[in-house]
Amino acid sequence: MDTTIETPESNSSSASDANEERYLVLIEFAYRHLDFQMAEIESILDMHGIQLGSPDCRVHPLPGQDETGRTTPASTNPELRRPYLILSFPGKDASKLSDNRNNVDRWDLATRASENASIAEILSRCTLIKTIVELWGASTSSLDTCAKECGEWIKNTKVGKSIFANVASEKESWKLTVHTLGTKYTREEQAEMRNKFSYLGFQGPVQMKEPNHEYILIREVEMDGKGSPLHPRHGIDKNLIPEHDKLPPLGVYFGRLLGGKSKRGRGGLEQYNLKNRVYLGPTSMDAELSFVMTNYGQVQKGSVVFDPFVGTGSILLSCALRGAYCMGSDIDIRVLKGRNEQETIWKNFDQYKLRRPELLRSDNAIYHRHFRQHQPLYNAIVCDPPYGIRAGARKTGSRKDTPRPILEEHRHDHIAQTKPYAVSDVMSDLLDVAARTLVMNGRLVYVIPSFQEFDPNTDLPRHDCLELVHSCYQPLQADLGRRIVAMKKVKEYDFSKRDHYMSRIWVNGTASAEKCANLRDKILEAAKQKPDYERKAAVRRQKRKAHREEKKAAKKKLAQDNNEAVAAVEEKQS
Repeated sequence: MDTTIETPESNSSSASDANEERYLVLIEFAYRHLDFQMAEIESILDMHGIQLGSPDCRVHPLPGQDETGRTTPASTNPELRRPYLILSFPGKDASKLSDNRNNVDRWDLATRASENASIAEILSRCTLIKTIVELWGASTSSLDTCAKECGEWIKNTKVGKSIFANVASEKESWKLTVHTLGTKYTREEQAEMRNKFSYLGFQGPVQMKEPNHEYILIREVEMDGKGSPLHPRHGIDKNLIPEHDKLPPLGVYFGRLLGGKSKRGRGGLEQYNLKNRVYLGPTSMDAELSFVMTNYGQVQKGSVVFDPFVGTGSILLSCALRGAYCMGSDIDIRVLKGRNEQETIWKNFDQYKLRRPELLRSDNAIYHRHFRQHQPLYNAIVCDPPYGIRAGARKTGSRKDTPRPILEEHRHDHIAQTKPYAVSDVMSDLLDVAARTLVMNGRLVYVIPSFQEFDPNTDLPRHDCLELVHSCYQPLQADLGRRIVAMKKVKEYDFSKRDHYMSRIWVNGTASAEKCANLRDKILEAAKQKPDYERKAAVRRQKRKAHREEKKAAKKKLAQDNNEAVAAVEEKQS
């Protein structure tokens, strides 16, 4: 992924390119999953035929940011993660990209890639984007400088003149929002900030609810690891901290809001949280991360998606919300059937009025015995393979050398025996199935836990027919994290070369495979090195025992109540 920051030198590859006006879009990220943000944006842009890093879309430096992405000198930490990104597009595309006539502030999941989509329509499906702003001016020093930048953009550029003429007429209602990233300012102070831009002279009426255009003034400050101001303006006692108040902002931005504000809350992503689902399991994937994975897989309306380790269907549900046709399989018939008639995978889909997925009890290790393979079928395979951490991997087979044969009269409803499934084999089979069944340019997306010493260049499984697109690591503990991997099919599968493909999946052979194997044992071994492990483990065991006894007592009481009810009915009838 080429995310080189735009510089004057990079803009001057030709005389025409050097003089070309650029259209800038400011993106504000939600302060979560920071390591997955850029890959999600690149996948969405690519889905619409826009290559990040090309002349059609570059990364523009933030205020105070040099060409390497470091922030100086205002920040106390040059390597800090800023929740903003500026994308630069050719000025000739501004009229198409800036059009927000279709109300992209809504939370619309099921969309299809379109060549005529505005930038807000394109980026609105990014799960980790909070707001999308058409950038008019930016500064590192003060509001006054930012206001001056806005005026020069409107006065001296064709793009600025054209956009301002369209949005500042008497018929266009508007409002101006001040956004200070958790730093509190009084109404009077905010009014003073707004007055810096009063010279713009918008002719239309001010309308606080649902105006035609919302302008936003952002004062960026340095954030801590949890997304709160690192140097809060007020203390716990709500008194002003003078030394913090004197700190200059990292950046000041002004522009027109294009979309993204209503993505969260009850009407947005919140309604799909796991806590609202009727059927869950211990390995159900978080809703937000599932949506990120669907974007990595470029799942859109009409896509055919397969999850070979479907479990409770949490990933397939996100794919269905994107408008995809969903298929899933799992080796565990119990999880497919659900706990009861009201707690099943299908009930999760019914809850959101979605088309039910096609589900099959199947073993991915012998996919070829369950499905036809005469031609590729899936646009994407999105899954969370079993790694033996919370749920062990199983495949069809017996531990016995000579298992007892199944009688013919029992075959119609027989559930085959299973045996342990090595994680390295899980990954080898997954990549081979993906290479066989994905359409050309179709994507495989999966999550894999890994330790910090994990080298994605040598330790991730590879396939000759698949190209690695993204490998994004998110640390969860001191030495353990998770990685979202996306691969794209770039070559047709030759069935006569299957043995050759399988022999090349692990770059360093068994050494690479070992990095994925026995993850549970490695995690437990690392946990045992921590202080007070035995005491905490004993507490957890006691809680699990108490929980089991509580469930057992509840089940016994329910049986007693049912027996008493039946006895009462029989007595009444007699």
